Amino acid sequence: MAKPNKKGPTKTVDIFCSACKAPLFKYRKGGKGALVKCFIERITQDHTHTECVCPGCERPFARPTIIRGTPAYKMIGGKVTFK
Repeated sequence: MAKPNKKGPTKTVDIFCSACKAPLFKYRKGGKGALVKCFIERITQDHTHTECVCPGCERPFARPTIIRGTPAYKMIGGKVTFK
């Protein structure tokens, strides 16, 4: 399968924890669908201290995985929101 585009989209979205509204990432997202996965190379700002754990409420919001040969975070449904 094809790898994701390294440069990626120019539009950025802010990703927040849905429970405590703490900022998690600033991410270059492509398309207009739901946030299912975040490729690590497209994260521009990371506000988390521990991988895939919210810094505010200490809840896990994603799982680290490999998608199409590239490291990514697979989001757990309902744990994050984005603007």
